[in-house]
Amino acid sequence: MNSATSASPDKAGRFSGWFSRAKSGIDALPMHLPVRLGNAGMTQTKAAPVRVLGFDQALVWVTVALLAWGLVMVYSASIALSDSPRFARAGYTPTYFLTRHAASLVIAAIAGLLAFQVPMKTWERAAPWLFVASLLLLVAVLIPHIGINVNGARRWLPLGFMRFQPSELAKLAMVLYAASYMVRKMEIKERFFRAVLPMGVAVVVVGMLVMAEPDMGAFMVIAVIAMGILFLGGVNARMFFVIAALVVVAFGTIVATSPWRRERIFAYLDPWSEEHALGKGYQLSHSLIAIGRGEVFGVGLGGSVEKLHWLPEAHTDFLLAVIGEEFGLLGVLLAIGLFLWLTRRIMHIGRQAIALDRVFAGLVAQGIGIWIGFQAFINMGVNLGALPTKGLTLPLMSFGGSAILMNVVALAVVLRIDYENRVLMRGGRV
Repeated sequence: MNSATSASPDKAGRFSGWFSRAKSGIDALPMHLPVRLGNAGMTQTKAAPVRVLGFDQALVWVTVALLAWGLVMVYSASIALSDSPRFARAGYTPTYFLTRHAASLVIAAIAGLLAFQVPMKTWERAAPWLFVASLLLLVAVLIPHIGINVNGARRWLPLGFMRFQPSELAKLAMVLYAASYMVRKMEIKERFFRAVLPMGVAVVVVGMLVMAEPDMGAFMVIAVIAMGILFLGGVNARMFFVIAALVVVAFGTIVATSPWRRERIFAYLDPWSEEHALGKGYQLSHSLIAIGRGEVFGVGLGGSVEKLHWLPEAHTDFLLAVIGEEFGLLGVLLAIGLFLWLTRRIMHIGRQAIALDRVFAGLVAQGIGIWIGFQAFINMGVNLGALPTKGLTLPLMSFGGSAILMNVVALAVVLRIDYENRVLMRGGRV
């Protein structure tokens, strides 16, 4: 026992000395040890930091591309309008519509940046009040000496720096209000009268005000937005088809009781007839001439003939026809592809938000996707002769200050939803 005890300090000392020498040897080694595999030498490298983008850059660049292309095409389609006696008397210059459209883009960009800063919780709280504000503006535009009457339609309010169209605000307000409504009624969404009927009343009220302008195209978009959000919000499929049938009957009744709308339908069915070619079918026939003249590759930017006082409203409702004439089939397919990608991407962001248990944000994004996609579909269908003529602009591209403004604000809201999705996926809070 005594010998063991006396030997232990020596062993401990030798172990301690060996450990100290080993540690000092390790400390002396380089931090990046070379590793040789065959004839190739490799060294350890520091891990690069992972950069997580705060927003969907592809969505931003596609939006910017459509806005920039729209600016160029508005200038191309409107440059000759100053030669028309109608516009010459008003003192319009060749760059009149270009400068106004560019100013609208600047205003829209500022509004979009501000809208992006607003959290979705704030949008949810403000949704009912924004809906009421849109109703008040829809009433105001019908009051004489307040609303501006253009070609028999009273749709605009003068704001000095631009003419504002309340029906464009009503589209965004309907998206927010319908999404908020479905979140609040989620527990009773299977009951028709308690869940669906109040929303139907809201759509009817908006529809009556919009139809009084009249603006059937805007009413169609608003009705489809509301129906789409109800369906995506989980309303019973049988209820949805009942609502869809009622909407179809309502639109059929409107067309049947309106002689000039019936003429548009007949002109759409046969735009080349002697009766319609110079009447209700005039715009459609010249739109088809423009697209046919463009063939596959187009006649070149600025080379359109139809925009020279043949095709009315070439810079607004029939901008795609000018694109078809100047850029051909390839230009039309590119425009369709960009809008298809944009709509699909917005819907994906909405599904992602719902997967993160953010139902309101998800329904808002999908509602905006329905809005942009459906309106682009209608405008393109009209320009290509697949649908009857309807006064709807091409989103993000056609001339129109309030339309551009609300389109950009809506997409800024989508980017905000995507930003909050990314924050939550990184473990943050919104």
